[in-house]
Amino acid sequence: MDIDPKKPSILLMHGSGLTHIVWSLHEQFYSANGFNVLSIDLPGHGDSEGPSLKSIEEMSDWVKKMMETLDISKISFMGHSQGALVGIDFASRYPEHIDKLILVAGSNKMPVNKDLIDLAEAGDEKAVLLMMKWGYEGSKAFIGGNPVKKIVNSARAIREVLAVDLNACNNYKDGENAIKKINCLTLCIFGDLDKMVPMKVGVKMSEQIKNSEVKIISNCGHMILFEKAFEMRKLVNEFIKKSK
Repeated sequence: MDIDPKKPSILLMHGSGLTHIVWSLHEQFYSANGFNVLSIDLPGHGDSEGPSLKSIEEMSDWVKKMMETLDISKISFMGHSQGALVGIDFASRYPEHIDKLILVAGSNKMPVNKDLIDLAEAGDEKAVLLMMKWGYEGSKAFIGGNPVKKIVNSARAIREVLAVDLNACNNYKDGENAIKKINCLTLCIFGDLDKMVPMKVGVKMSEQIKNSEVKIISNCGHMILFEKAFEMRKLVNEFIKKSK
């Protein structure tokens, strides 16, 4: 990965069971806007080796180690869903390493339905279908098929990646304290029809974050980065430029 030390860096963090592929409509956009783009796969996901990390805190620590390896001292952090939870933890524990924080369809608490965890631990593809039923506004069809189903496409991926991630979200208990420690400029983006992180829950969280602003995207569910990619990019770009 080529890092230009003269450019700011933005890290794109995927959600539970997913990979950097979810950012395909975003990567080139931020690169064209002058950023080093770190579109990453957590360990065990996509092209990244090793077992999946079992806690949100471990994921934050992994990001810090990756930054040290790449000799990057500061990043803007954009996380979706579970990725937002990692962003919250990272910003609260490593404030000196974060410039701006963008939370997409995220909250400081992400309890996971026990039926969903049980299905995922069994490697049952119904876990993916259930997640998508809750995740997409109106279960709308996607050109070329459901992108999440294409990523989480085997019993092993469901059991060893998705289930581990869901448990990490469910077990993260420090969110209430973490959001009170965040000092960087923060943008919170929510879909008004999100069933996984309801808009009211997200807005309530954002009110507890200093220096935060909220944007609501209409007719949109949990998978904002697919459903309304271009609208989301515009909001993020305006936030970054305005807050420079």
